[in-house]
Amino acid sequence: MAISSRDGSPRISFVSLGCPKALVDSERIITRLRAEGYELTKAHDGADAVIVNTCGFLDSAKAESLEAIRAAMAENGKVIVTGCMGAEPDAIRAAHPNVLAITGPQAYDSVLAAVHEAAPPAHDPFISLVPDQGVKLTPRHYAYLKISEGCNNSCSFCIIPKLRGKLVSRPAGDVLREAEKLVKAGVRELLVISQDTSAYGLDIRYAESPFADRSVRARFLDLTRELSGLGAWVRLHYVYPYPHVDEVVELMAESGPRGNLVPYLDIPFQHASPRVLASMRRPGNQEKTAERIRRWRDICPDLAIRSTFIVGFPGETEEDFEMLLNWLTEARLDRVGAFKYEPVAGATSETLGLAPVPEEVKERRYRRFMETQQAISAAILKRKVGQRLPVIIDEAGPGGAKGRSRADAPQIDGVVHVASRRPLRQGEIVTVKVERSDAYDLHGMAV
Repeated sequence: MAISSRDGSPRISFVSLGCPKALVDSERIITRLRAEGYELTKAHDGADAVIVNTCGFLDSAKAESLEAIRAAMAENGKVIVTGCMGAEPDAIRAAHPNVLAITGPQAYDSVLAAVHEAAPPAHDPFISLVPDQGVKLTPRHYAYLKISEGCNNSCSFCIIPKLRGKLVSRPAGDVLREAEKLVKAGVRELLVISQDTSAYGLDIRYAESPFADRSVRARFLDLTRELSGLGAWVRLHYVYPYPHVDEVVELMAESGPRGNLVPYLDIPFQHASPRVLASMRRPGNQEKTAERIRRWRDICPDLAIRSTFIVGFPGETEEDFEMLLNWLTEARLDRVGAFKYEPVAGATSETLGLAPVPEEVKERRYRRFMETQQAISAAILKRKVGQRLPVIIDEAGPGGAKGRSRADAPQIDGVVHVASRRPLRQGEIVTVKVERSDAYDLHGMAV
């Protein structure tokens, strides 16, 4: 993202790495910088300082973060590091001892203080205006809405609670006011995120807070119902399958085939073998999970379920992996992603004494997993041929457009390739008759 510089305004180059939660942190920092009159530039060279918002979840992510810091140091030399890897300052200082400052995730005030020291603001209230909804790094028509920070779970492969702390939920009124501003600014889709979205409100005992002319409880169901009344699609990510998720599925069914609460759940199941799940410290009864999925689909037949899985977790046997493939075939999830297990310093999984899975075995299992899911995805999409689906347009041009159905989130799921007799606009929601499908995408005509 580049904004033209004004004379006298200090310029900041910004690198944002990692997940959508980190992207929201970047948006908040940039919004505060813009409110103080700072300009943003894509070029490190010539900027007054560079901010690198790091990811520290996996060793590969840490390596990417260190490389981004190295590049910024080489091109500029005045580098401020924040984000999840910032919780490990010694590792950063060992590689790059001359960075200006290092802060952990969500340390917005510390980041701004470091920027002020490196490049004092030249604030002019007449030209340093920030839109009411803040500065967004996503396209204008969709936005991530973070409803809480941190996580109370203790998954053995994850160090996020160590990096981002325990669950801290935002008051419902604050979330809804932010969402309302986004919708008024033209956002057509709200992507609800957190580390554990369905745990929302637990830490504040589901306290009520004011919004408009009423009080709203900080409860997953209540917040979802209120968000779906704001006039934009609402999509739920990182949903842990607690029992009360059933209520939200019922709300999706009530919303109807063209309602704002899209029938979509992003649930990271991670595995299917009870033995592996126990090692992961995840819920271990996948038979009950499969039964819940069947019940959800009975309640809401259009429900699309997305999930992620880990293959090659320490101690995973061929029998465990076959159990995962069999469960995947039975559950028939709409969208699936997989990761090959990576050792993570500080993760409990590294202290369990379980035998590591050889890299070549991980690779074979990953390929088999994705081939299995590809066949499932192709069959699910083939059944949509001939249907008319609402599609939100992400990219539009003279040769056609790309969009997404209600079953697809941006960046991680499939797309709908749209032909049209009239020009389409980014953010427009159109009805598309599906004419054909492939393994991951749909193709159709706007009607």
